[in-house]
Amino acid sequence: MSQPEPILEVRDLQVSFVTDEGIVQAVDGVSFDLRAGEILAVVGESGCGKSVTAMTLLGLTRSPNARIAGAATYKGRELLGCSDEQLQRIRGAEIALISQESIGALNPVQRIGSQIIEQIRAHEVVPKRAARERAIELLARAGIPHSRERVDAYPHEFSGGMRQRVMIAMALSCAPSIVIADEPTTALDVTIQAQILDRFRELRAETGAGLILVTHDLGVVADIADRVAVMYAGRIVEQGSLEDIFYDPQHPYTWGLLGAITRIDRPRRECLPTIPGLAPSLAERPAGCHLRPRCPHEFDRCGQVPPLRSRLAGAPAHLDRCWLEVERKRTLRDVAPDTIGLHGPDGAEPAQGAA
Repeated sequence: MSQPEPILEVRDLQVSFVTDEGIVQAVDGVSFDLRAGEILAVVGESGCGKSVTAMTLLGLTRSPNARIAGAATYKGRELLGCSDEQLQRIRGAEIALISQESIGALNPVQRIGSQIIEQIRAHEVVPKRAARERAIELLARAGIPHSRERVDAYPHEFSGGMRQRVMIAMALSCAPSIVIADEPTTALDVTIQAQILDRFRELRAETGAGLILVTHDLGVVADIADRVAVMYAGRIVEQGSLEDIFYDPQHPYTWGLLGAITRIDRPRRECLPTIPGLAPSLAERPAGCHLRPRCPHEFDRCGQVPPLRSRLAGAPAHLDRCWLEVERKRTLRDVAPDTIGLHGPDGAEPAQGAA
């Protein structure tokens, strides 16, 4: 069965900033698609370019010192070429954002109901009373009890988890086609985290919206994502379905991320597994493969930039940036299975031959 057409196509996105330290290449040649009803997780260490990629789609990285190139097409419209006025009509109404810091994203001196009403009326001709009723309904759907009373509360009167629910209600206020969630579960306890993820599933079922989930939490990714893009030092280094990434990871950086997860089904280790070294400065990235200084499998060809492409027969959508041959990678992974995360997202062993 053929795949539906993407509602968002990003091609060769480049974002750099002029700083006192020189040119910082925050995003370097990022490409991906998003389809209606799909959840795409963008994962990687802090500073790898995840949030900058998401913010650039909404025009939120535009500044005199920013340099932006490439293409981002939303339903036939080129987002990068839109004026600020055109983007203002798209933001919130068609592409919504759930910010990483809910306390900073909400106006602390304005009631939450007023903030949701303001967004609704900015995009639709709706009487204030009707907008208020919609805000109350949205808060209730987001899981906030006694929403009719709490609609007049201020942000500081909510817990972190409840503020995230307010952000979800605000994001849904105009029934967007795409929701960008930037670290939506950071600093939340696991119970609230699970409730937020359940709300995202309901959102997809109810509206068919596509979701871009920016996160460093692979547990969250395993629980909710359909596809995964792994970023390192501004580039996507591996991209594929959830099963591709967890059952048959093809890039050493992905192995490191998966291996750094503490496992309760294996013997306790004296030291937590880590990826050796530090992520490079985006102002002074290594030539060729950016992971080269941290990778134990480096060889001569790694001095050249590896293309993001499929190297697996029968898996054209599973892409990676590594010069190693597939069978060589699988052999290297088998040498130290405790450090590379060879179990699938549900904890099951991978299928025979997957690793």
